[in-house]
Amino acid sequence: MSALIKRTMKLYFRDKASVFFSLFAVLIIVGMYVLFLGDVWTQEMEFENPKTVMDSWIMAGLLAVVTLTTTMGAFGIMVEDRHNKISKDFYSSPVSRSRLAGGYIIGAYFIGVIMSVLTFIVTQVYLTANGADFPDAEMILKVLGIILLSTFTNTAFLFFIVSFLKSQNAFGTASSIIGTLVGFLTGIYMPIGILPEAVQIIVKAFPPSHAATMFRRVLMEPMIKDAFEGAPAGAREEFSEQMGITLTWAGESIQPWVSIIILIAAGFLFYALSVINISRKSR
Repeated sequence: MSALIKRTMKLYFRDKASVFFSLFAVLIIVGMYVLFLGDVWTQEMEFENPKTVMDSWIMAGLLAVVTLTTTMGAFGIMVEDRHNKISKDFYSSPVSRSRLAGGYIIGAYFIGVIMSVLTFIVTQVYLTANGADFPDAEMILKVLGIILLSTFTNTAFLFFIVSFLKSQNAFGTASSIIGTLVGFLTGIYMPIGILPEAVQIIVKAFPPSHAATMFRRVLMEPMIKDAFEGAPAGAREEFSEQMGITLTWAGESIQPWVSIIILIAAGFLFYALSVINISRKSR
């Protein structure tokens, strides 16, 4: 299986176009923030150093997006192998289907983790250069843990979707739809707090939204603490709910441990659904 994992990773990183388009949603988010969203949001903030706070907010959201889009790009190799009939060559070899699937899945997971860690490094360099404090060891470990967990869930979710796709056109369409929706469902294009109540329910049921919230909690904690020092009671909580730093359900804040359980449960659920779907097709 290790050879299959290495093959998946080599093919992904060798194809510069694949790497670029798996980061395309991230580039769009950065472009929109730099060009107009950042100025619009910071002008409405009445606390100290709003740009640093909003910079950390957008960078946390980017991490949640990268764990999904880069993993999706890695699964393009599996679809391409199906399209080019390469998978049939594998099926006729001594390699079992479970090992072949494992090679794609673990390879995609490693790619998602690597790209997310690189994104984290880049975002922290940017934030530090713009006045934020360098993250301490505890924050780094927490972020790495969230990366590992969110990539696990996203890998399972995307493997389930890709299990239905047989052509590159279908994969390209699915990638475009997911890349567009993820910015809305993680509350980057529009803060979660200003969305209609019905849409907020959908957002809270979307596992990557919980990953985005966890990234924001960890990365923004020092900035939020300084920004709202001496502020009226409830101002910090209202801002956190508005910007998706905390999610609420039935008037109660969803605690990080609940988000962790949701991500783990969603990961195992989608892996189980993927196995069922693949088993049904192989009959």
